[in-house]
Amino acid sequence: MVIHYKCPNCGDDMAFDSESGMLTCQSCGRQDQIEDFSEDLKTSVLSEDEAKEYHCENCGAALITEAETAATTCGFCGAGVVLQERLSGVLAPAKVIPFTISKEEAMQAFKKWCRNGRLTPKGFMTADRIKGITGMYVPFWLYDLKTKAKVEAVGTKVRKYTRGDYEYTETKYFDVYRDIDLSYIKVPVDASEKMDDKIMDKLEPFPYDQLKDFKTPYLAGYIAEKYNYDDKVLYPRVESKIKNFIESYIRSTISGYSSVSYNHKHINTKKVRSYYVLLPVWMVYYDYEKTEHTFAMNGQTGKVVGKPPISFQKMAAWFGGIAATSFITLKVVALIMGGGLW
Repeated sequence: MVIHYKCPNCGDDMAFDSESGMLTCQSCGRQDQIEDFSEDLKTSVLSEDEAKEYHCENCGAALITEAETAATTCGFCGAGVVLQERLSGVLAPAKVIPFTISKEEAMQAFKKWCRNGRLTPKGFMTADRIKGITGMYVPFWLYDLKTKAKVEAVGTKVRKYTRGDYEYTETKYFDVYRDIDLSYIKVPVDASEKMDDKIMDKLEPFPYDQLKDFKTPYLAGYIAEKYNYDDKVLYPRVESKIKNFIESYIRSTISGYSSVSYNHKHINTKKVRSYYVLLPVWMVYYDYEKTEHTFAMNGQTGKVVGKPPISFQKMAAWFGGIAATSFITLKVVALIMGGGLW
């Protein structure tokens, strides 16, 4: 089933407005509260996991979609459409964080970000080569986790002192035990095969206090994808993601020792629950020297991530400046300490 939101007043297309947070008609200005829409996506029939042809209810044009597509725009009339069966049953998201940054605001924020690049080429910093910008709801799994850590270690405290002509070193050994309970709430892992995991990780954090119950009108006018990987497949990733935090916390509880040697460390993490959500991302495609560069922007916070091109001339000048500054600093220190000129 293709869902297409038409304005009851004038019949024009309606789309989600990031500023008001409402389903809005750009022609007559009608606005509808999304919370007032009632849906039952849990009982809908699931589609086959393959590309499928739909038809735009606005102009009748064929919509050829990929298997992951859950919302898109008609290439002929530009209407925003939602593919309900791609968002039903086990594919129904529990929550969504709506966009609060509009396309125009995203363009301006990206241009400002480009101009701040100290080591990027001058031509790139003008930010006048934006090939395209797409608002996309990216599928994520959020995990609530509980971790139990049991630690046995030996800590040493070393004291050195002098008596007469002799210098003594005193080493005391202490048995260290820790029994730690940790809880992690809403740890995100992106579930899209297309998205670069490193880029998606760097877009964090998203404001999870802005999570809302999922309603299809939030997707109107944007692109959305359903997940490629379920929560079981991605569980090793979320465990790996919190591993460093757990290790850091354990170390923080064992302080005041000259050294710590671990005899036994048992860490057990269990999933309390996981839920499927859609998070807002602006994808920016930028042409520079016949190469397309892809950047991502958090649709709530405006944080931009990606790898811009580097100007080797600027890099050489920057490192040269550091070297010159270091030389001058050392020269001044030598003069203060009574040294001669170099």
